Amino acid sequence: EFRRVLFRSIPEIRMADGPQGIRNNTQSTLYPCGILSASTWNRKLARELGHGLARDAKARGVSILLGPGVNIYRSPLCGRNYEYFGEDPYLTGETAKEYILGVQEEGVMATVKHFAANNQEWSRHHASSDVDERTLQEIYFPAFRKAVQEAGVGAVMDSYNPLNGVHATENSWLNIDVVRKQWGFKGILMSDWTSVYSGVGAANGGLDLEMPVGKFMTREILIPAIENGIVKEETIDAKVRHILQTLIAFGALDTPREDKSIDKDNAQSKEIALDLAREGVVLLKNDNGTLPYRNGRTLVIGPNADIIPTGGGSGFVTPYSVVSLYDGMVQLKGGRQIELLSDSILYKDMSQQIYTDGSFTQNGFKGEYYNTRNLTGELFQAAIEPAIDHAWKYGAPFDGMPVDQFSARWTGVYKADKDGTVKFQLAGDDGYRLFVNDKLITGDWGNHSFSTRSAFMQVSAGEIYRLRIEYFDNVGEATVSFQAGMMDEERLASSLKHARNVIVCAGFNSSTEGEGFDRPFALSYGQEYLINKVASLHDNVAVVVNAGGGIDFRNWGQSVQAILMAWYPGQEGGKALAEIITGKLSPSGKLPVSIEEKWEDNPVYGNYYDNRNVPHKRVQYAEGVFVGYRGYDRNGKQPLYPFGYGLSYSSFE
Repeated sequence: EFRRVLFRSIPEIRMADGPQGIRNNTQSTLYPCGILSASTWNRKLARELGHGLARDAKARGVSILLGPGVNIYRSPLCGRNYEYFGEDPYLTGETAKEYILGVQEEGVMATVKHFAANNQEWSRHHASSDVDERTLQEIYFPAFRKAVQEAGVGAVMDSYNPLNGVHATENSWLNIDVVRKQWGFKGILMSDWTSVYSGVGAANGGLDLEMPVGKFMTREILIPAIENGIVKEETIDAKVRHILQTLIAFGALDTPREDKSIDKDNAQSKEIALDLAREGVVLLKNDNGTLPYRNGRTLVIGPNADIIPTGGGSGFVTPYSVVSLYDGMVQLKGGRQIELLSDSILYKDMSQQIYTDGSFTQNGFKGEYYNTRNLTGELFQAAIEPAIDHAWKYGAPFDGMPVDQFSARWTGVYKADKDGTVKFQLAGDDGYRLFVNDKLITGDWGNHSFSTRSAFMQVSAGEIYRLRIEYFDNVGEATVSFQAGMMDEERLASSLKHARNVIVCAGFNSSTEGEGFDRPFALSYGQEYLINKVASLHDNVAVVVNAGGGIDFRNWGQSVQAILMAWYPGQEGGKALAEIITGKLSPSGKLPVSIEEKWEDNPVYGNYYDNRNVPHKRVQYAEGVFVGYRGYDRNGKQPLYPFGYGLSYSSFE
């Protein structure tokens, strides 16, 4: 009876992502990403970030914040590097410690993640991270240990991947021997979302809480295991104790969680986001003192010119407002001094030049729909469609079709009326791909959440190009869209002619860098082409890069005068960047990572992916402790931009 009364008195406990702002069906402050926070090298700001996140959480009734992420930056390809704090265990640990202290000083529980050795998004459920113990203890454990022992973090989240062949959620050495016994952790050990693969394995392996729902650690699975002696009742009791004592310690059982006295669109939080962005942007190159741009007309150009990009997945946040770089420049210099040439302006829509067939009589595409996910079987429906722009979500394209496991193909013909550069953009959930003249051009052909891919192609006047777009839906939401546009080179040349200064805004975004997939090292061909095109027509060009880590500068870095690594600078990032670009503020960010000249120089190159054709994927951390700058010291390769690098507008001797 006591237990029934006790459990009836436990209120709903809300969790929310995440590392750079509160998400999950809400709008909230979008703070700069983790790697930018690390680039400030500022403990005080990291603590303030924690305070801001906690206040935003309390305003929404959130008791447990699912952050920070502290996985070590091992390779620039990892899709979640932007959430983390760089390649160095000490810098990562210090930043995480202050973040956690800030969150928990406000009465909100922090969650340090993802434990452990989750250093790639590629095949994260299946690829075992095979790491020797010295390397774990010196490189991949210190930030977690500091979170537990020095910051008193309330929760630890296990990762998706196996560690040395045993999934983290079932790894008793990791969860019991290390965290509980060696480090003295008393809090909640939870799974990442759907990272439990065995109820008995997780129960005996030290996991307390399966998230987001009980799929394996259920009554149906665990009670027979207890009755059969496979799982001890004391093991379950310990899990209950860990959960309840931690909730009690944070006042979650007796304190109203939602604090209505805190504004949800919080001015204090905005200021913290701005202060972080001001100190975390890194000036990588500034030949001949090109920056700051103090006077004259400035052209702001590129795919990220009028947006604030961010990484995708659980680090994505929907803010109330944003200040893009273009907005920030207008605020400081006035609209007459600033011209915008975003992609939507630079690329003229050419949908009216796409026809259903070679007769060129009807605009649009021929669509074919199938009740299978692989474009096979009997054709269910044919249709002529003026555009490919479908958001079926959880519905079906037509009555009688399944809501999942279907596919579609669209074909069209384009005849170029002049020489030029064409941009194709595809987006979807799940798989999509584009063929031109039966050659695969771009796509993301797999099971995934919403993503976007672009491709650029040089076309010749009078040539005919046959387009084929293919799509399949696996399960969940179904969305697909296709756009095509030709670069307006006359408009580009005219705008450059009248500009004294040029800012090209390039990089990645939530559709091309994020959770669940790794990203390429280089920018897209189209972005590199644009930068080089602009640099060939103008001699005063600065490039602002949005990315969660290092990129390949070889194809364009020497063509421009200045480069700013802006990471993902949060909702106020455009204001901070404008202050730096115009000289109101001197840049002070320093790299928390080494940026290699080419991917092959990286110490983990050759060890990052398992390319063996075997069913059990294993990633051997053969470099050991020699990751990041340690590896460059060892292999003698000189990084293009070393760890700790960052220029300012002052000069020093």
